[in-house]
Amino acid sequence: MSSREYPDRPWVGIGVIAFDGPPGAERVLLVQRGKPPRLGLWSLPGGAQHLGERAEAAARRELFEETGIEVGALELAAVVDAISRDEADAVRFHYTIVDYCGRWTAGEARPGDDVAAVAWALPEELPVFDLTPDVLRVIAFARARL
Repeated sequence: MSSREYPDRPWVGIGVIAFDGPPGAERVLLVQRGKPPRLGLWSLPGGAQHLGERAEAAARRELFEETGIEVGALELAAVVDAISRDEADAVRFHYTIVDYCGRWTAGEARPGDDVAAVAWALPEELPVFDLTPDVLRVIAFARARL
């Protein structure tokens, strides 16, 4: 079995871009990572898909485990490769992340599982969270879809 750190293959990750609020001014839910990789950094909620678990079911499970919220209908938003390398340029982590997007329907956002904090952010607040270009791109793409 491949380890997540220094893997022999990419791991499948599932992310959720959850929105709340009126079109054009909707907030997106962000999480601050509580474990490596990306410890302390802000991102979208999500995690590894389990063997035998459908991708959409993994999205809903990870969203609820990490944030306590639920969303309605999910749409495929993007597929992103998150690759972290060490000082010797070896691949330390490699996740192929399937991102879904949906609108909040239930629950109050709170940190859970491996998340240190959660925040609902308006579009103009996103620079404060120092998000990666890939995360900003998929948020913008998902916002245009919903």
